[in-house]
Amino acid sequence: MINFEYVRASSVADAIRQIAAEPRAKFIAGGTNLVDLMKDEVERPTRLIDITRLPLKAIEDKADGSLRIGALVPNTDLAYHPLIERRYPMLSSAILAGASQQLRNMASTGGNLLQRTRCYYFYDVATPCNKREPGAGCSAINGLNRMHAILGSSEACIATHPSDMCVALAALEAKVYVSGPSGERAIPFADFHRLPAETPQIDTNLRRDEIVTAIELPARGFADHYTYLKIRDRLSYAFALVSVAVGLDLSGGTINEARLALGGVAHKPWRDPAAEATLHGQAPSAENFKRAADVLLRDAKGYPHNSFKIELARRAVVRALTQAAQGTPQSQSNKKIL
Repeated sequence: MINFEYVRASSVADAIRQIAAEPRAKFIAGGTNLVDLMKDEVERPTRLIDITRLPLKAIEDKADGSLRIGALVPNTDLAYHPLIERRYPMLSSAILAGASQQLRNMASTGGNLLQRTRCYYFYDVATPCNKREPGAGCSAINGLNRMHAILGSSEACIATHPSDMCVALAALEAKVYVSGPSGERAIPFADFHRLPAETPQIDTNLRRDEIVTAIELPARGFADHYTYLKIRDRLSYAFALVSVAVGLDLSGGTINEARLALGGVAHKPWRDPAAEATLHGQAPSAENFKRAADVLLRDAKGYPHNSFKIELARRAVVRALTQAAQGTPQSQSNKKIL
């Protein structure tokens, strides 16, 4: 039994004061990840600060064409919002590829960013895990690592980030707005999540006394040529072995800009500007797509049970780029891969 205190935050400022006052406190909104972690005693907060009544549920169309999404917007509301479906369909598709309808109804946009890894060993408190207990060791490296990282890993951790939504946000180059005792700051999405290095217990660059308040999407949403392709063991309610978010700007048979992000392969959504640059000014051809995939995966490293993911990722990248170029995005209602 975990004993904890439950309180409600009356404002963003109150939430910040409360989290700063108690080192082992946690914010709770939908609770779709935190409650699981508490059940398995991975997380043992002394206080839960309920933020569900804070005014962070708006979706605002800004004058400069960007879109500001409140941190407490439920995933379902975000996926089906008319502005998201019309201007950022890659994001809508990625959200609908994840979890189940019931979980999407509860999960918050900000909470999705802060999901902890779904590594088996992280959830099993009987096994060593550097993410739970720094210095304990990584059980996955020599254990069952089929779902684990092939990029950006370290000797301390080979876990992967579980979010689908975040892969699309990485490709769209979103910004994350956070507030703390020093005021509000914006974090480029590429800098929000961290690779494990020697500190795998620190998932993000969000400070302990800060709260996510909003996500901002830039005006460009790649609504004509995009896809979100998710390869998994079953067609629903499963984490990605490999997922790919693609956005292309095409004109006259030439790629003017390419955005490409991978999920299920690293401790954070994986982007590489060098891979995207190989496509700029090029024709949308299978040969060019294979070249981009090779650059993206040039540093990939497999482990005993997951080396297959390198070739799987290579093929998924080519397939996703082909879908985006042809304007035939992957359907999330009929999940048969085109």
